[in-house]
Amino acid sequence: MWNKSICLTSRKMTLLIIIILLSTLVIAGVLYEPENIVEVKETPPPQTEMWVPTKEDIAYQDSMYQIILTTQTDIDTIKANIVYILERLEYEDGSYDSIRYVKGGKIDKRRN
Repeated sequence: MWNKSICLTSRKMTLLIIIILLSTLVIAGVLYEPENIVEVKETPPPQTEMWVPTKEDIAYQDSMYQIILTTQTDIDTIKANIVYILERLEYEDGSYDSIRYVKGGKIDKRRN
């Protein structure tokens, strides 16, 4: 029996090996039973009541709103100061501040 020449690369042998492997995987998948099966029960989410703000909550929100308004006015003031500084760089006699302003230069093109 063992003296025969077996060719493992022939089509029939390759097909036989694939069928044996697949059938082994199928049988193993069917026979496998996990030991600890845990059933998950769906619970509805708890009903919560709608939030009603108290006087303290309203006061806190008002203070936050005032902080936002103050910050916005500060930003507007800073923007106005930046525009003033940029315009201050332009002198009629051709002098300049810390940045040399040249008509038609990089700064002039960015401003316009």
